[in-house]
Amino acid sequence: MIKRMAITPDRPREACGIFGIYGNREAVRMTYFGLYALQHRGQESAGIAVAAEDGIRVHKGMGLVSEVFDKGGLKKLQGNAAIGHVRYSTTGDSTLTNAQPFVINHRGRSYAVAHNGNLVNAYELRNELEKKGAIFQSTMDSEILLHLLVRNLDDGLEEGIRKSVAKLRGAFSIAILTEDSIIGIKDPNGFRPLCIGRLNDSYVLASESCALDLVEAEYVRAVDPGEIVIINKDGLKSIKNPNKVRPSFCIFEFIYFARPDSNIYGLNVYEMRKEQGKCLADESAVEADLVMPFPDSGNYSAIGFAERSGIPFEMGMIRNHYIGRTFIQPTQTMREFGVRVKLNPVKSLLKGKRIIIIEDSIIRGTTARTRVRALRELGIKEVHMRVSCPPHRFPCHYGIDFSSRGELIAASKSVEEIREFLCLDTLHYLSLDGLLKATGIENPEEHFCKACFDGKYPVAFDESVCRKTCFERS
Repeated sequence: MIKRMAITPDRPREACGIFGIYGNREAVRMTYFGLYALQHRGQESAGIAVAAEDGIRVHKGMGLVSEVFDKGGLKKLQGNAAIGHVRYSTTGDSTLTNAQPFVINHRGRSYAVAHNGNLVNAYELRNELEKKGAIFQSTMDSEILLHLLVRNLDDGLEEGIRKSVAKLRGAFSIAILTEDSIIGIKDPNGFRPLCIGRLNDSYVLASESCALDLVEAEYVRAVDPGEIVIINKDGLKSIKNPNKVRPSFCIFEFIYFARPDSNIYGLNVYEMRKEQGKCLADESAVEADLVMPFPDSGNYSAIGFAERSGIPFEMGMIRNHYIGRTFIQPTQTMREFGVRVKLNPVKSLLKGKRIIIIEDSIIRGTTARTRVRALRELGIKEVHMRVSCPPHRFPCHYGIDFSSRGELIAASKSVEEIREFLCLDTLHYLSLDGLLKATGIENPEEHFCKACFDGKYPVAFDESVCRKTCFERS
């Protein structure tokens, strides 16, 4: 029997991307393209919910956007308002039950939700709701919001959303679809990105501005932390959170998650990654023959490093862009095939050289070690590595999949021990001050969540409860 194995690289994973559009007869098609642009935020499942004449209809499945939808499937979804979701599960099983958008029917009306982030009080909220008779259909914390919402609808949709959101703690950028509106919600700290666009007379919601570009929508602005926007036939209504808290934008969006052509939090991702590389060069000068990334993670920081250091930039590793989500497992004699099938070195370029490898992050370190050892076998003279962020020493409870310190190599090893483990001549991580400097904004320490680097969590949580919760991050 032919066995197939998933390719699971040693990279951090974010949870999902969301897209929504109201007032467009091509709403489903626009949502499909919007999800295409956000595919990098989640590759396990995809779905679209549309407000049809007979209620909300949804089509979702496991796999990439191109695998879940075909022309026939899209034609079955008709309406002028839709939301979509691409997902990567960070705990528990990856199943169709947990794919989004998640739809419920309540008292003759339908509601759908798409969520990016993680609720740190999900366990307590679920227990509370189940004691009151709630029956959950999934293990997602996202479903909690709908249970809260239907309990508050007697106060009207706007007040019901306001009361429901007030009970949530953690990271959440959310799109809700009703039969006559779409709603965008961002948590008071603003952990995850969400922006508003305009396409002729239609309003668009998207996790990143690159999705607006693809559907040719004009970027209007970011949804503010704690803001609720309600979009319907009357236009867009903004409800601001009167209780201001310090913003805590996830700085790791700039390091790894967001697409380089996106603008988030008012900053261009490409330019900031280049600036990280320049700051890295300022901090860690070393003599070498060339600078190279492990594509595609360190590409843009490597450009900045080469520009600042004056050392030539080269693509010393070539990526195979035609790898699917699975591949036929090779024989045991083809060791480390899972790494080599994706990246292959340009041997004549690298042999006998002193090289600087730029990485955006080192989480567990196993893949980086395998790649460096493969380069050593080519007869490379020196291998130096520069990382465009500080060491990850603390778990994330706001929607990234390194949720325990045991998964983080820097939590148990010093930089010198990591250097030895990776078989490097030198290793340097960008300092936290250098990372903040790269943002180019005033008082950057007051704007970003840096908990994975410094352990200072902006939203309190009970770690013992976080460990035992059965919820998947969404």
